[in-house]
Amino acid sequence: MMDKLKGGGALPPQPTFSQILKGFVGGTLGILVLSLLAEYSGSPWLMAPFGATCVLIFAVPSSPLAQPRNVIGGHFISAAVGLLALYGLGDSYIVLSFAVGTAIMLMQFLRVVHPPAGANPIVVILAGTSAVDWSFLFTPVLVGSIGLVLIGLVVNNTSTAQNWPIYWHGMTRKSSTSQ
Repeated sequence: MMDKLKGGGALPPQPTFSQILKGFVGGTLGILVLSLLAEYSGSPWLMAPFGATCVLIFAVPSSPLAQPRNVIGGHFISAAVGLLALYGLGDSYIVLSFAVGTAIMLMQFLRVVHPPAGANPIVVILAGTSAVDWSFLFTPVLVGSIGLVLIGLVVNNTSTAQNWPIYWHGMTRKSSTSQ
């Protein structure tokens, strides 16, 4: 068992300067834009898990975990689970634990796993009913995650060497030659 902790695999390849720059620019722009929109609109556009979302979108954009359906769907589902748990069952550590597990299960089942979204039930339940209500699903969750995806579309497609996203949905088109 302890031998497994040693690892033994090789480090991932060193990122190129362009990849590092995209990570910096994307993370900076993503959080800056959401912060400015929140300031000027008076509505929350930002929540802590979006920092981790930026890591995935801008540092490892080819990961399945960084695709738009995962970002938007994962955040939405996990926040909804947190709100349902909070308003339906309360704010105990048992409810919080159950909500995180349920969010993970639903993200897996719906094929929208996005690790930062696993924190959403924690954010919701720790904030409590005095700080979050059902509008939390719209802003910051839905609007903020769509905003990050839109910024990802710009930043991650600045070169012809990369196309982002890799996919939007799970359906594939049949070619016109196959019947």
